[in-house]
Amino acid sequence: MLFFLISCFSFILLSNSFSLPWANDLRLLSLWFWKELPCSLELWLKKNNQICNLSNISARMSLTKRSISSKVENVEVMDEMSILDLPDLALENILGMLPPSSLCNMAGVCTSLRDMCRSDHLWERHMKGKWGKVIGKDAYREWQWHLATKKDYTFYQSTHKGFIRTLSSVWPISWMRSKFENRSKPTSPLPVDSIKSWYLSFESGKFWFPAQVYNREHGHVGFMLSCYDAELSYDRRSDTFHARYPPHGRRTIVIEEGVGWDRLRAPPVDTPPHDLHISDCLNDLRPGDHIEIQWRRNKEFPYGWWYGVVGHLESCDGNENYCRCHSSDTVMLDFNQYTPGSRWRQTIVNRKDHREEGNETDGFYGGIRKIYSMEEIAMWKRLWPKEVLE
Repeated sequence: MLFFLISCFSFILLSNSFSLPWANDLRLLSLWFWKELPCSLELWLKKNNQICNLSNISARMSLTKRSISSKVENVEVMDEMSILDLPDLALENILGMLPPSSLCNMAGVCTSLRDMCRSDHLWERHMKGKWGKVIGKDAYREWQWHLATKKDYTFYQSTHKGFIRTLSSVWPISWMRSKFENRSKPTSPLPVDSIKSWYLSFESGKFWFPAQVYNREHGHVGFMLSCYDAELSYDRRSDTFHARYPPHGRRTIVIEEGVGWDRLRAPPVDTPPHDLHISDCLNDLRPGDHIEIQWRRNKEFPYGWWYGVVGHLESCDGNENYCRCHSSDTVMLDFNQYTPGSRWRQTIVNRKDHREEGNETDGFYGGIRKIYSMEEIAMWKRLWPKEVLE
């Protein structure tokens, strides 16, 4: 830049000593040159100073790069490691600590993680942890039936698909085959009979499963301290259930919404709601034992399980030292949630030859099961009505 300015300056001075045709233009150029020279020099000096600073910075960066080159190589080597490089046991322990939602997200990462994240032993823990208290043998049988209908539909689809392929090969309409194949193409590789599929069916609310509900129909006074069979569907938005009670008599299907977890249980015995339970505990019943007994309004109604305790016979004064109620052929059952003198307060059953007993006025009493679990007894006591029933 400086050499260029000196050359221009010398040329202008030389041109002033000659009388050339374009001498006037050069004089104007000289005036412009002297006017712009200070500004140009100032800009050139600033630019030259910045170049020097940049060269110093680049030199320092090159030194720093040389000093950390080995560290960068180590980092690059570590970046190449993946979670799949962990031993299988360590990886399974990590996946076993994830909640269901995270397992589903991890399954979308790659094929290897997808296969691991849908394994039954991982989902079995989540199944028992969330649904174990409300599902029983009936729910499992319902799920098996649900799978059977799916398999039948899949078989129908495969047979129908083969027929369409044969027809399309004879009848030259290519769009018919491609359209059917695209529509019948599976959208998910998840096996329908896996525990993950079972879990997600419960979670989605699309699968109705059998269970029992305490104090049905929002604790209606006519069902206090009872437990009835129902079909349940989960509502994950409210973390509650819809309960669908079967029709009986003149009543149509009743659906109760907002049923909480604390009012649900898996059926304790494998007895359908319209069948008489075979009592196998009658010889073991003693005063003070906690029991559940089947009861229904009439023959058209399903049984519900009602809570009671074994009481003393009228001939016994209740003294434990002289009580012989356990050796009698009859058993007194007390329902202390009702007022004394109520027709629902007590009933007597035959220990030796028990069968359904009752009438259309007082209802029909069925089978009896003895409650051994303190947790079940505590559950009934938590549901005890605030006021004595009539």
